[in-house]
Amino acid sequence: MIENLYKKILLSDRLALSKAITLIESTKVKDKNKSSKLIKKLYKKSGKSLRIGVSGPPGVGKSTFIESLGIFLTNKKNKVAVLAVDPSSKKSGGSILGDKTRMQELSVKKNAFIRPSPSGGELGGVARRTRESMVLVEAAGYEVILIETVGVGQSETEVAEMVDIFLVLLQPSSGDELQGIKKGIIEIADILVVNKEDEFENEVKQTVSDYKNALSIIKKENNSFTTKVVKCSALNRTGIGDIWKIIQDFKSLGNKKGWIKEKRTKQLEKWMWDDLQKNLFENIRNNKKLVSEFNKLKKKLAKNAISPTEASKKILQHYTKNNKS
Repeated sequence: MIENLYKKILLSDRLALSKAITLIESTKVKDKNKSSKLIKKLYKKSGKSLRIGVSGPPGVGKSTFIESLGIFLTNKKNKVAVLAVDPSSKKSGGSILGDKTRMQELSVKKNAFIRPSPSGGELGGVARRTRESMVLVEAAGYEVILIETVGVGQSETEVAEMVDIFLVLLQPSSGDELQGIKKGIIEIADILVVNKEDEFENEVKQTVSDYKNALSIIKKENNSFTTKVVKCSALNRTGIGDIWKIIQDFKSLGNKKGWIKEKRTKQLEKWMWDDLQKNLFENIRNNKKLVSEFNKLKKKLAKNAISPTEASKKILQHYTKNNKS
């Protein structure tokens, strides 16, 4: 199965790519083992695409913008993959996964691949296996990857640590610009795009001006590329070409100055530590030898006889003791 998927992915087989992403998202032990082998085989075939994160508040038009940009790029013979993340219900764990229905025109393009994935409760607006999904679509030859996050919040910054360029869509007349510009998503954005120029032309112009003024008081760590604030109408597909020009300028300068290489090195280190943390947590939770200890600690917690911090330290101590060689 793995060898067959491997060969078909390298041939840009979209059905095989979909099956492979389903495999890596599976929580079954046997599927995890298969997905690890597949990622290992494909990893060295990845890393050559341009990764773009797209975030913004609900209703700002992220899907419409991504479809417009995707169509613009596929018309220029680029292969585009969209990894869209849908919020998962905390109660049922389910997601709607309706991005293909919102991007009907792009979804039928030969050079486009759209994959909605559940967030699975992950913070940061991304799915748990977004990084692995990027490896797969890159190995399949997709040159531009667009990652759509679930929405904006102070935690919606994880995607910025997975991509080369981070783009945030804004609503016209979006209120207190200084509040929006505080530590968080706006500060780390490379491009701010005020959408819906077709409906609110004057408001869009004013919002662009407000954000430019607000950004002038912020100094980014990497000050070689000034955050751009632009306007567009994703619905009418105006301003898309200008935005792509900025992205190309960023890529060109980033490669020349070494930003992208440096950023990806840091991202790989973070991926390693994140994966270690998740795997360690799962190993502890699934350790049968610790079940009785868990139950004792839960009873103590309920009686306020022990603090959660102390309980977690005891669990780690027992896990370490049980795993000494």
